[in-house]
Amino acid sequence: MSLLAAIDIDKSYQTQSLVGKSRRKTVLEKVSLTIAEGETVALLGRSGCGKSTLARLLVGLEQPDAGQVLFRGKPVPALDRAESRNFRREVQLIFQDSPSAVNARFSIRAIIAEPLRHLTTLREAQRETRVRELLRMVELPADIAGRLPAQLSGGQLQRVCIARALAVNPRLIILDEAVSNLDIHLQASALALLARLQRESGIAYLFVTHDLRLVKRFASRCLVMDEGRIVEEIGSAGFDHVSHPASRLLHQAVLPPLPVR
Repeated sequence: MSLLAAIDIDKSYQTQSLVGKSRRKTVLEKVSLTIAEGETVALLGRSGCGKSTLARLLVGLEQPDAGQVLFRGKPVPALDRAESRNFRREVQLIFQDSPSAVNARFSIRAIIAEPLRHLTTLREAQRETRVRELLRMVELPADIAGRLPAQLSGGQLQRVCIARALAVNPRLIILDEAVSNLDIHLQASALALLARLQRESGIAYLFVTHDLRLVKRFASRCLVMDEGRIVEEIGSAGFDHVSHPASRLLHQAVLPPLPVR
């Protein structure tokens, strides 16, 4: 049984203005995927192809128009109170836009401790110890815990969001372009941290990205999305031998490590 699965997911949107409603725009069409315990899956595609919408649907922030999201084999809307709490703890999402993903009036301590307050039984002193541990894990100094988000750089704030997602020891983290805003050194450091946690605790990842270099380095298999559909699945041995035109475009977009004369 998979940890998380999507079965034939459809999603469309309709906007409304002073001149009336727009035509419905299909964002996802018959999308299916599965993520097993301890697995790393990449969801690769160009901007606007529906990757982030699918990520929000998988964690329950939005509901599909058709199809189902299953957590440990059970539809998410059918989870009882205890199962729903477990789902929120075990499946975490890290957004690309970190300033919009935090409360600007909360301290860094409060941002990281919030899931600890709602999803664990830790007392205040224990939460403080856990916050310091998490800051150390993502290579941030403990003294930033009292600062506000506006007092941090974009890269620091993204690492705060990673720390918040790790706080409750989830079984699956969905990273929606979550390391794209980090410099090369911090990207490597964040990926090394995530890989170590996977070896130690069997955590699973879904990398939502447009960067094939990250896919090659970290994922065991890759799903390529184009115009709201999964168009190709690639195993780890086949990242250099893609067949779909959308996959080939993404492969060709990767710059060589050295310039060619």
